[in-house]
Amino acid sequence: MSPFDLQTPCALLDLPRLRRNIEAMSSRARDLGVDLRPHLKTAKCLEAGRMATSGHTGAIAVSTLREAEFFFTGGFQDILYAVSVVPGKLQRAAALLTKGADLTLILDSAETARSVAESGRELGVVFPVLLEVDCDGERAGIKPDSPELIEAGRALARGGAELQGVMTHAGASYDCRGDEELAAMAEQERAAAVMAAERLREAGLPCPVVSVGSTPTATFAERLDGVTELRAGAYMFQDLFQAGLGVCSEGDIALSVLTTVISRRPERGWLITDAGALALSKDRSTAALPDDELYGVVCDAHTCAPIDELRVVGVNQEHGMVGAPAGSEIDWDRFPIGTQLRVLPNHACMTAAAYDRYQVIDEDRAPVAIWERCNRW
Repeated sequence: MSPFDLQTPCALLDLPRLRRNIEAMSSRARDLGVDLRPHLKTAKCLEAGRMATSGHTGAIAVSTLREAEFFFTGGFQDILYAVSVVPGKLQRAAALLTKGADLTLILDSAETARSVAESGRELGVVFPVLLEVDCDGERAGIKPDSPELIEAGRALARGGAELQGVMTHAGASYDCRGDEELAAMAEQERAAAVMAAERLREAGLPCPVVSVGSTPTATFAERLDGVTELRAGAYMFQDLFQAGLGVCSEGDIALSVLTTVISRRPERGWLITDAGALALSKDRSTAALPDDELYGVVCDAHTCAPIDELRVVGVNQEHGMVGAPAGSEIDWDRFPIGTQLRVLPNHACMTAAAYDRYQVIDEDRAPVAIWERCNRW
């Protein structure tokens, strides 16, 4: 009934699955002929970062300056802060450079380029910069054919900053369905970054780095000609949304939430657990897929095998309501109060963010380590 002597809810990290996921992406990068820069925004822990960079250059990407500081203190040198920088964060970035970090910033406007260069001159540092390219209209970035790309590059060349190249992220890959659409999006991502790099070079500006990546496009890219590095992060843990895209299977998902049945409501068709909205997140990304997994797939605590298509059908702050598919009933005798269950998350990044550590389990599902996470900004 309680295979783990752990307080719940807690985040379990399956070490064999994590290793397999990391090895698969490492092989992918080698096959495509590019360097791998793992994005550690999902894992946010040193141990996973060391595993992911083993056999590669040691370069990583992060999403917050807090992560940059954490990983630099933990021994990582080459760090890409992969969110558009703003002037109010430049002094903190300069402190990392002064301490010896090889920190690269990104930005996506001539306005910010001028501000970064001016701040670099005032602070007595040179900020390495990648220009973010919009490859899909999904989020931030300069269009690869925009005059502003060259304007931003020239602003950086005036001192206080150093243009090192371009980067892009195909966020629209999460809207794709099927292998062909994902492969086409990967090519669109590649082509946009390469076009931007070629335009900068034609304008006499340096562009040694051409960086692309998302877990779906990294998985389905057929070629990466003209690209120097691949970034991806969700692949380490995987989740139900990635499984729904065909990026992985449910058996590849390394992160799960251990929870306990705290109440039973036969009249409602519910088991109630202690993993609610704060433990699982309210991410409903799989609602956009043919198989809506609601708030998570419910699994056996020890084997992590899905149980009779049980799903977390609703969440309050500290309560998770587990239900059966329409037309079926829960075998109540299987789940007395105190039973432990595991829940596979829709979105590993959002779920992991609720925890300050992972309980790491090995091949026989025994806890073997605690890995601390970096949280906050």
